[in-house]
Amino acid sequence: MALKRMVLEIGMGNDLHGGDYTKAAIRAVQDAIHHSSLIMIKSLDIAREDMHVEVTVCVQDPSAVDTAAVAETLPYGQITVKAVSGGQDVPTDTGDDRAVIATAAIIVRVELP
Repeated sequence: MALKRMVLEIGMGNDLHGGDYTKAAIRAVQDAIHHSSLIMIKSLDIAREDMHVEVTVCVQDPSAVDTAAVAETLPYGQITVKAVSGGQDVPTDTGDDRAVIATAAIIVRVELP
């Protein structure tokens, strides 16, 4: 059997004060997963634990994202998280703080013939 892409969800999250890339990434992932219900997985009699969940989060400083913390926020599946360059930083006028904007793409794959 081969892994087949079944779901693509997109989300956006931010940390308005403090510049926390992990917080923004987690919020982007939560935004994405709250846009859908995986009814087809249950309809196909696929165990939730058998889903392969691939998460890509985009922020200005990917090395500042705790990918393990992001993965812990997902309820089930075999989860992989990677952080890549993207998103946006919006500095304050005084330059002493910034808002961090992250985007997330979540792909769910399952084994099908």
